[in-house]
Amino acid sequence: MTTRATVDETPEAASPAPAAPRARRGPYRRLPVEQRREQLIAVALELFSRHAPEEVSLDDVATAAEASRPLVYRYFPGGKQQLYEAALKSAASELISRFIEPTEGSPTERLAHALDRYLSFVHDHAAGYGALLRGGSAVETQRTTAMVDEVRRAAFRSIVQDLGVSDPGPRLGLLIRSWIAVVEATALTSLDEGDIGEPESLRDWLVDQFVAMFAVTALHDPQSETVLKQLLARQGGIGPGAQLLEGLGGLL
Repeated sequence: MTTRATVDETPEAASPAPAAPRARRGPYRRLPVEQRREQLIAVALELFSRHAPEEVSLDDVATAAEASRPLVYRYFPGGKQQLYEAALKSAASELISRFIEPTEGSPTERLAHALDRYLSFVHDHAAGYGALLRGGSAVETQRTTAMVDEVRRAAFRSIVQDLGVSDPGPRLGLLIRSWIAVVEATALTSLDEGDIGEPESLRDWLVDQFVAMFAVTALHDPQSETVLKQLLARQGGIGPGAQLLEGLGGLL
């Protein structure tokens, strides 16, 4: 009886054994290459946004993605630096696409539309935005810094184009870059503190900020004054910032 029981139990114990490791490895093999890569990038963005990059290891990424460390290296043979750069590039590319504005509407309506898309990205992709603008110095390189700068340049080009200026001078250029910095600071503050106003109210406040900064610059720079007068003529008294612009008309 003992021998027979041992023989009877052996096939039952052995038969399911090979299936168990295959079931655990199966999901890794079924994911398409690009989908797996995007998953690793998304997980890395989330981790890099909540922790300093030097505190995040490839093991952390692998664990969060339910993958193995060798699998992460298969997609990113350059290790954490390559993964970090890929994550930031993904966030930067998506954010740059938000600066494409409609051709219709008043100038401030188009600016408000771009802000809506920008703030929507911050809300929907807080991890990517936080990681993009809070890169850690330990893994920061010229390439990652260039990604952040490219987002700012895209915003700058979009505003310059909408203003109809082919060659912005130093003062006008400084005005635009300073306002972009205000938008970034506002977005980061909204992530850190949360309750700084409803999205529409925040957007209109940022448009008014732009108009007010434009007016101050116009007092000191002939080019900015000319562009602001053209902006007033195109505004037509509608859209965010219209009331403030009309008040400035008398001053100019």
